[in-house]
Amino acid sequence: MKNFDLNELDLSAIGSWPMAIKATLIAVVCIIVLALGYFLDISSQLDELDRNRAQENRLKSEFEKKQAKAANLDAYKQQLAEMETSFGTMLRQLPSKTEVEQLLVEISQTGLASGIEFQYFKPESERKIDFYAELPIKMKMTGSYHQFGRFVSGIASLPRIVTLHNIIIKGDKKGNLRMDVQAKTYRYMDEDEIAQSRKKKKKKRRR
Repeated sequence: MKNFDLNELDLSAIGSWPMAIKATLIAVVCIIVLALGYFLDISSQLDELDRNRAQENRLKSEFEKKQAKAANLDAYKQQLAEMETSFGTMLRQLPSKTEVEQLLVEISQTGLASGIEFQYFKPESERKIDFYAELPIKMKMTGSYHQFGRFVSGIASLPRIVTLHNIIIKGDKKGNLRMDVQAKTYRYMDEDEIAQSRKKKKKKRRR
């Protein structure tokens, strides 16, 4: 084997080659076949396997999230029912269209009962917002700090929702105090009003 010359090998007579040479040749051929098999087939299958594993992990994560939601479904339903009840309570605090005038009278009476004197009391244009309408009321009044405090407290205790904004209190040369304030009350709109309001908004968006 040590004195064997590779140049003397005859490819047409492989069967007569020495056993060591044939074994080496077979090993080389096997390595080449395995390498080709890996790069041509196994490597693509491994890539697909990695993709499938990633998808499996993603599906597991989605399943766990959905399972957690399903487990808490009763709690969600209870929370929704509580929110609907709370919303209904708040909605009942909004006056209807026919009750707004009475509410304006109540605001005026609250001011007079507090001892203040109205210099200006004017409801402004109504502004429609989704399912309710906002009615601003601009007011100017004179009185003392204590009278203003009683007025604000009286407004807060009204059965209907009234909020006060942009409060400015100033004193004049005679020592009197004047308060400028914008009150806002709200009323709920019926289904027809809501539908009309949404139609107007859609038309404005198209323009």
